[in-house]
Amino acid sequence: MSTEKLYIEKELSWLSFNERVLQEAADKQVPLIERIRFLGIFSNNLDEFYKVRFADVKRRILINQERGGNDNSKHLLTKMQTKALKLNDRFDELYAELIRDMARHGIFLVNEQQLSPSQQKWVKKYFRKKLLPHITPILLREDIDVLQFLKDEYAYIAVEMRQADRSQYALIEIPTDHVPRFVMVPEQKGKPRNTIILLDNIIRYCLDELFSGFFDYDQLNGYAMKVTRDAEYDLNYEVEHSLIEQMSEGVSQRLTAMPVRFVYEREMPEQMLSFLCNKLQISNYDSLIPGGRYHNFKDFIDFPNVGKQYLENKPLPPMQCADFIGYANKFDALKAQDILLYYPYHTFEHISEWVRQASFDPKVTSIKINIYRVAKGSHLMRSLVDAVHNGKQVGL
Repeated sequence: MSTEKLYIEKELSWLSFNERVLQEAADKQVPLIERIRFLGIFSNNLDEFYKVRFADVKRRILINQERGGNDNSKHLLTKMQTKALKLNDRFDELYAELIRDMARHGIFLVNEQQLSPSQQKWVKKYFRKKLLPHITPILLREDIDVLQFLKDEYAYIAVEMRQADRSQYALIEIPTDHVPRFVMVPEQKGKPRNTIILLDNIIRYCLDELFSGFFDYDQLNGYAMKVTRDAEYDLNYEVEHSLIEQMSEGVSQRLTAMPVRFVYEREMPEQMLSFLCNKLQISNYDSLIPGGRYHNFKDFIDFPNVGKQYLENKPLPPMQCADFIGYANKFDALKAQDILLYYPYHTFEHISEWVRQASFDPKVTSIKINIYRVAKGSHLMRSLVDAVHNGKQVGL
């Protein structure tokens, strides 16, 4: 029996796992809003797949080319791209289906062309007040290095300013760090429905307000795009470099890492696509994916439920562990007995509060902890920083 039949490459197995997430979005027994959120989880997982797994295979191919060697990495990369594109097609089908299902429940996710006259006025006012201060177009001149400022995993709108047979391009970052991606639009009187518009579509509708008076153009068009960079980094294992210096160097490399995936709106003109691919230095081994009008679907993990409560799962409040009750601090409780916590059922507050107390406890001299990943604004990381400020040794 050949070795190939004895195992499945971990990259393809990983894509099969993410396909299972997509099946949850397709399951009609799952509440509607939760199905939308599963699309966000799928998208977030796929981002990580390209940043790590896909990038690793691409790197192996380039290294083998330099060394004149040969392996099956090219064949594996082709299989990965084929399976990922198939999953993307299924994703698009499910998204269209879920948009129709939401409309049946009185939730309408609209684009800029579906706004009523009164909603158009409201959107323009919202743009000027909430969005405009956070938007600065970047002009794509011939001499500009796009890779120096293009952020990984952020969604952009590529703008084409066309005059006669000449075009000028610009990029607009969708400022989801400052403004929610989903915006509730007031409805007309007598129409009991919930209308949501994405920031992307508000920007598309107000493009003229951004560029008018500064540039001359006959047509102004916007197209969605997104870049995923290689998340791996090479550490310098020289003896004279400390681990902190090695890690700092590696993180700095991530800021200018090369793209491994470029997703673009399939209606983007060929000339514009070619210009962007050249600017982004897209190679034959990168994944070039035509898509719809929206990227960064990971934001859909937080899709709001503006309809009936049954459209999402009831929240399950985390359990408090009774073994901590009656003690002045976490250390006293642990001295009294061993405590076993069950996750995700018990609250994580027990752990984060324990570390917070350790960060200033005079009896604690060092904290050693293994952390796989943390949330944004992590209380745990804040406590570890406080521990360092209090003179304690912290090892991660």
